[in-house]
Amino acid sequence: MKPASSEFNIDAPLWDQRTFLGRVKHFFNITDPRTALVSEQELDQAKVLVESSRLGRVPPGTNQDQLLYAKKLYDSAFHPDTGDKMNVIGRMSFQVPGGMAITGCMLQFYRTVPAVVFWQWVNQSFNALVNYTNRNAASPISVTQMAVAYFTATSTALVTAVGLNLYTKRAPPLVARWVPFAAVAAANCVNIPMMRQQEIIRGIAVTDKNNNELGFSRRAAAIGISQVVISRITMAAPGMIVLPIIMERLEKFSFIKRIQFLHAPLQVMLVGGFLIFMVPVACALFPQRCEMAVSYLEPALRESIAAKYGDKVPHVYFNKGL
Repeated sequence: MKPASSEFNIDAPLWDQRTFLGRVKHFFNITDPRTALVSEQELDQAKVLVESSRLGRVPPGTNQDQLLYAKKLYDSAFHPDTGDKMNVIGRMSFQVPGGMAITGCMLQFYRTVPAVVFWQWVNQSFNALVNYTNRNAASPISVTQMAVAYFTATSTALVTAVGLNLYTKRAPPLVARWVPFAAVAAANCVNIPMMRQQEIIRGIAVTDKNNNELGFSRRAAAIGISQVVISRITMAAPGMIVLPIIMERLEKFSFIKRIQFLHAPLQVMLVGGFLIFMVPVACALFPQRCEMAVSYLEPALRESIAAKYGDKVPHVYFNKGL
């Protein structure tokens, strides 16, 4: 094992974040579901090791593999803006176990209105926590705003799901199976912007390439939130679109009909198979640290940067959230 050097840059990405493949590898690492099972004590120790490494004070006897594992735990459990430990259910590393259970049940129990209402409510409650946990933490949100965002997104999902469920009663069975995805996609378009509305109102912090803060931009917030919405819908799409086709075919076999009590567990496991790959792939669609030309910023902020730095700052950077 290679010993850790005090000059080792623990914040340097292991893979090139400018490429899609590099980002996929990065997110496969930090969305590893196993990290959600790590104890609080081990996470705290990882944070201490990461912060010590940043200060050039690597404990004697620490090797590079230990530092890299500590960094993996740190990135999976601590917010990139604040450094605070995130709620375990809201972490991206919990997306596979949490998402597979909820999505599998939504896909199985879609035939009755009470079941649709219950599982859409559970899903939106889960999504609200994930969206809040992975927001750009530089823009605080009040309890009232969170409540409005939660109820608006939940209402959107329920109206979409129940409405389409009733509308598709006479449609082919497969069409009815796709109703949960339509509800999830519609709710994501509401839940994420509403939960992060303060970023749109006030803007999010933009920096130069050296992380020096330059101001706040609403345009940057709109871009970041739009990218997160696309990523979340993409994350859910394969499992919620392809799996209904698979189940529709499987349920034509007599032996599958005889084990209806196993349909829900089967769908949960199959959704998990999709999510193991789709969580990192969807997170990697866009860079975590977005780059935007200064010319695209709001006129006032653009002029402020030009007055202070001239043409030395052609691009700004910001954290889009997840």
